[in-house]
Amino acid sequence: MNEAVLNRPQVSRTVLPVLGAASFCHLLNDMIQSLFVAAYPVFKGGFDLSFAQLGLLTLTYQVTASLLQPFIGHFTDRRPQPYSLPFGMGMSMAGLLVLSSATSFAMLLVGSAMLGVGSSIFHPESSRLARLASGGAHGFAQSLFQVGGNVGSAIGPLLVVAVVLPHGQGSLAWFAFAALAGVVILTLLGRWYKRNGHAVRRPRVVHLAANLPARRQVIGGLLVLFCLMLSKWFYLASFTSYYVFYLMEKFPLSEGDAQIYLFIFLASVAAGTLIGGSVGDRIGRKKVIWVSILGALPFALILPYVGLGATVMLSIAIGLILSSAFSAIVVYAHELVPGRIGMISGLFFGLAFGLGGIGAAILGVMADHFGLGLVYQVCAWLPAIGFLAIFLPDIEHVDKA
Repeated sequence: MNEAVLNRPQVSRTVLPVLGAASFCHLLNDMIQSLFVAAYPVFKGGFDLSFAQLGLLTLTYQVTASLLQPFIGHFTDRRPQPYSLPFGMGMSMAGLLVLSSATSFAMLLVGSAMLGVGSSIFHPESSRLARLASGGAHGFAQSLFQVGGNVGSAIGPLLVVAVVLPHGQGSLAWFAFAALAGVVILTLLGRWYKRNGHAVRRPRVVHLAANLPARRQVIGGLLVLFCLMLSKWFYLASFTSYYVFYLMEKFPLSEGDAQIYLFIFLASVAAGTLIGGSVGDRIGRKKVIWVSILGALPFALILPYVGLGATVMLSIAIGLILSSAFSAIVVYAHELVPGRIGMISGLFFGLAFGLGGIGAAILGVMADHFGLGLVYQVCAWLPAIGFLAIFLPDIEHVDKA
């Protein structure tokens, strides 16, 4: 097995109740985050924001999350912090309350930053908890954990249509009760984490297996994964931040109808995430990564030039195919850099947030100057970066767990 021997108890079978609870808390966490993005039309109208300002909101939230996650993950690799999980959810709850009562763009920025900090605390340790409860089915565990977040992200637009649009910005505060429920569940998960001997400080000197990937393979593999992440998250940013506006601009749709179509896209992302991890356990993560990034290319190239029905169907295909990569990427990176679960999880979840935020900011400026139509025409070529997957080192014969 290509992991460091950390002298910790290992879970010999998949603990589905723990995985399910972690996934549900991920749902609550990402539902809160997605309420923020899905409420952009409310903020845009209430504060007269430009697309560039909306991009700045996304950048503030996602970069705040991305910068902290690798450092938190590195720290918790040595000093696991099981009760950081409810603290992170509490921070997200506080950010939501700030957003619900914001009276200026500056307050919106503060609220978005607090959401980012909450996510940066939540993701590394909860991802580690999912791996510990996996019983060796690492791809399945990461997929189940991540699909909770995807489902939460998909629910956000529906909740905005049902609650926030009719009742206004202040109704965001009602969802603080969901965050409070998350704090309670995560406290119980923290107890399981500690009671089963996982919250043990890692020794400074660890004994590594002899069949680890070479340093050159590790560096090269991480660079390729970074390029693939850039492709994936820049393209997804065009949907998560601007798909509603694109549909309303190109087709005669109301804001509520456009939010429903965003939910359909995000639901396809959730389904693709769950499929990708399980398939990766069976056929290998590298194959899934290769197909999932590059496979979205033909659908992406067609999407800007078709009608509403075809746009919806193509977006579903894009969501299913493109999202299947992330679980495979995270587990592949765990195997590429063994013994650094928290740091690698934090790094890749951080990259997801950071690249998505940078992409949203850049695309917002493009939309202001050239229109959303051109944004989707340019972004359609991003999946072509998937050709770089051919350079990923073949490491999976070392550990097929």
